[in-house]
Amino acid sequence: MYLAWWMFWSFTQTFVLHRLGLNWQVALIDGIISNALLGFFCFVSIAIFYYYQPGNNNRGYRFIFALGLAIFYTIMLRFVLNYVITTGEDYPSFLLNSMPVRFIMSLLVLSFVTLLNWMWNLLKDQKEQEQRRNDAEQLVKDAELARLRQQLQPHFLFNSLNSISALAGSKPNEARKMIQQLSDFLRGTLKKDDQQSVELNEELEHLKLYLEIEKVRFGHRLEINVNFEEETLPMHIPPLLLQPIVENAIKFGLYDTIDEITISISSYIKDGLLHVQVKNPFDHETQSANRGTGFGLSSIKRRLFLLYARNDLMSTEKKENQFITTLRIPQIK
Repeated sequence: MYLAWWMFWSFTQTFVLHRLGLNWQVALIDGIISNALLGFFCFVSIAIFYYYQPGNNNRGYRFIFALGLAIFYTIMLRFVLNYVITTGEDYPSFLLNSMPVRFIMSLLVLSFVTLLNWMWNLLKDQKEQEQRRNDAEQLVKDAELARLRQQLQPHFLFNSLNSISALAGSKPNEARKMIQQLSDFLRGTLKKDDQQSVELNEELEHLKLYLEIEKVRFGHRLEINVNFEEETLPMHIPPLLLQPIVENAIKFGLYDTIDEITISISSYIKDGLLHVQVKNPFDHETQSANRGTGFGLSSIKRRLFLLYARNDLMSTEKKENQFITTLRIPQIK
């Protein structure tokens, strides 16, 4: 394309020179040499600025450089044309008279190429800086997401190990069963650490492993009611999102009572979002407000914000002695 461009201007200049009185042969030689030489100087300008870009305080150097190239081009062009074109008595006079115009045209062309090269490199630098900034922000976000996931896991692990320790003496068979379930759960957790999202059905299977461990801990006191609508199962959700919410529900539902409780987990679609809702009993008399919203819920909300840049994807409410946590998960296509 670069060569085609200068060939086009060579033939254009040939036609103009012929209209000014030169014969076709002389006009063609003049046009080819003039544009070939100017194209070479433009290429030199592009190559130099490709490897060296003056700083913001040295922008005037670009114009000085273009001016120097234009002067050098004009001197070299006159020497070459006088050496190559020896026919025609009027041509040396025509060439001398046309030098100011050729100088101005070369200066305009070289200044335009220099300016275009500067703008191109400026946009390129801005794009690279934006990419580096985005990469840095993504690394920070990924590190924070990993930290949030790791903060939630030890709490559950310590509780499970304490339960295994308590069962080891009185119920060794149940202790062994719980160890195997804990092993399966942690193995699944490690596999999901690098995934951006998983199907709700897969997350539910992982959640069942966790619930089996909790049922060993609490026995008949814990009942789980799962009601996931069929069309929601293929939808996607961030991995390991439900377990800390259900853990929070078990903690607030069971820890201050000796009665049996039922924790309900349901899913449905509303306004194009996947809704997952977890309900657990909540007694205002035994559970004071200063205990907060529960372990991990603030971390879950922060994680959703990092993933979807929205603060309205998790809500909690107390209604008719029920503590309700609702997730709203956008489906990114």
